Amino acid sequence: MRKLMVSEQIEARGILHEATLNAMRKVERHQFVSDYWSASAYEDHPIPIGHGQTISQPYIVAYMTSQLDPQENWKVLEIGTGSGYQAAVLAEIVDQVYTVEIVQALGHSAQARLKMLGYQNILVKIGDGYYGWEEEAPFDAIIVTAASDNIPPPLIQQLKDGGKMIIPVGSPFETQHLVSVHKNEEQVLAERLLAVRFVPFTRQEAK
Repeated sequence: MRKLMVSEQIEARGILHEATLNAMRKVERHQFVSDYWSASAYEDHPIPIGHGQTISQPYIVAYMTSQLDPQENWKVLEIGTGSGYQAAVLAEIVDQVYTVEIVQALGHSAQARLKMLGYQNILVKIGDGYYGWEEEAPFDAIIVTAASDNIPPPLIQQLKDGGKMIIPVGSPFETQHLVSVHKNEEQVLAERLLAVRFVPFTRQEAK
């Protein structure tokens, strides 16, 4: 089912980044959803994981990962751990993944799940992802898995010179776009990619 997911939903739509494809073939997506949804784990849609959150559509996970073009020696920050699936995909490629989740129950369950699955290169933090993970910065890449109405300045600051970030930008009631951010010594460049629909970025005040 994973091989079909990759060939029919991802490769067929033009994603050819080999490291991403290999990771998507390897990570057992059904381990990251409840038993109720396990039969749908490899279908082409997001799946609820509780607390108003979802595990993203496989194509979107692959698209965002491939846009970063992650390398083996990278340290990557993820904002929005959710079930831990995106972190696991990244962990199959890069050296270290740091992931932040504001919903305590999700963060703890993801941490236990990732440990059970044998991932030793993922660290989970419970906190407000808007502020990133300052003590572990800088990061080669940052991936944000919830829609924000702006690109949080702390995340830009925690990105290495030459680093990349991908983030959905827009409100829950308007069109959101995945935005690719490239940082160098002189400037920060942002480029719109494709229209998407993500759950909103949860902040500490709202919680």
